[in-house]
Amino acid sequence: MSAATLKALHIFAVTLFVGNIIVSAFWKALADRTRDVGIIRYATRLVNLTDVFFTAGGIALLMATGHAMAPFYGGVMATSWIRWSYFMVIGSGLIWLFVLLPVQIAQSRLLRPLASQAEIPARYWKLSMLWTVAGIPATLLPLPAIYLMAVKPAG
Repeated sequence: MSAATLKALHIFAVTLFVGNIIVSAFWKALADRTRDVGIIRYATRLVNLTDVFFTAGGIALLMATGHAMAPFYGGVMATSWIRWSYFMVIGSGLIWLFVLLPVQIAQSRLLRPLASQAEIPARYWKLSMLWTVAGIPATLLPLPAIYLMAVKPAG
């Protein structure tokens, strides 16, 4: 595969990954503000669905294309901006995999049996706070990696 094709796929992957994590946070925050079980249940289900396709798919494509292009710039560990970008994206992915995704699944399970007019359990709101607190670094970590990818600083 050509370097140009890899780069285009890499930029597409960044767009999928970062776009979805930002939109998911916004979508879920707006849904939670309504305190409406039906709206929150729908938003939570869509966040889970889009995470499978866009977050997981974006991470997989991002890492594959990034790893394939790294030799063009001296390799992963030999180039500091690539190394730091890897650490930041992997950190974000690990937070998503081990904190955010399990919280989202737990929230979906809590909401699934509730009637439309039911009160949302306190556990949902505790999980929502954990999701927000863990989601902030998971969202912010890839942003410096985008900067490093764009400017490719020496060193």
